[in-house]
Amino acid sequence: MDTKLLIINIATKLFQQKGYIGVGLNEILKECGISKGSLYHHFPNGKEELLMACLHSLNEAITGDIKEIFEGHSTTKEATNAMIEKLIVNFEAEGTLSGYTFSSIVSEMASLSDSVRKACTKLYSEIQTIYFHKLVADGFTNEEASSIALMITASIEGAMLLCLMQKTMEPLQVVSQLLPQILETRRS
Repeated sequence: MDTKLLIINIATKLFQQKGYIGVGLNEILKECGISKGSLYHHFPNGKEELLMACLHSLNEAITGDIKEIFEGHSTTKEATNAMIEKLIVNFEAEGTLSGYTFSSIVSEMASLSDSVRKACTKLYSEIQTIYFHKLVADGFTNEEASSIALMITASIEGAMLLCLMQKTMEPLQVVSQLLPQILETRRS
């Protein structure tokens, strides 16, 4: 693995575990086994530039995974169930959802940095767009699909955050049970 990718992968994991403010450059350097010069060679503008690279990497990984799941299922209901089930399995196996959520980063940095806020907005928008297109394919109007896509995004992101805080998968299980009911109710 090249050094830049190593730095991004390790920093992403640390940012997700401890938040942006809770992780110092020295901790990143130690975990990566690199010098400060090596970090600044790849990220001349420092920690925030590294955070932006981490958010970009998360964006690609998360949206790629969601697209794959949604393309593999014929309805939004089936796709959301499959996606939430995957999150639950990962949480049970790893005790965390580090590869799927960036809420800890967003909560502390979105108000401090406009570039971070824009990067996070872009990711949420791409996720909602995936949901939106599937909902339209299911027969929802554009207006309904837009509203429901926002609700699905907020429900799943909120559930993931609660899972991490409470150290239980129950919030995702509840969302997994209720989302299909809401989707069926809206179609009636």
